[in-house]
Amino acid sequence: MQPLTIHERVIDKTTKWKKMFHEGPNAGVATDDACAIYTDGGARGNPGPAAAGGVIVGPDGAVVAELSQYLGVATNNVAEYRALILTLERALEAGFRRAILYMDSELVVRQLGGAYKVKDEKLLTLHAQARRLLRRFDDVSIHHVRREKNKHADALVNAAIDAHLTDRLME
Repeated sequence: MQPLTIHERVIDKTTKWKKMFHEGPNAGVATDDACAIYTDGGARGNPGPAAAGGVIVGPDGAVVAELSQYLGVATNNVAEYRALILTLERALEAGFRRAILYMDSELVVRQLGGAYKVKDEKLLTLHAQARRLLRRFDDVSIHHVRREKNKHADALVNAAIDAHLTDRLME
């Protein structure tokens, strides 16, 4: 497997899909095993009530899966890693072998690519787990995106936190 690719800004998705899946050594190979993955994690307070969210988009542009999970009290960075792990596991279960990942956490993107070291003890295990999952893909690239380009995953995070807080109020 090639080393992870990190991009600081998103280039045109159509161009990226063509480059990643239709050129180079895999040119002409069916893209049924390719997906785009958007993940986000968030905490209200840091630490605070937290959730993970992810969206998997198939090669035809259709949403294959929307995932969210309430995490309890956690930091934002823990939530970001948990969102990535949750969504990578689901993409692998669905049979995807190639992925383009979009995250709005610059820290996590840089840590996964090796530009930043993981110093927080709580993140070491999550970082290692995410790297293990990423290595199971045949081809993967990770892109840092601005928050406004990650609205779908962000909405899933907020919905999970809101649902939990509403349930607690109803008790």
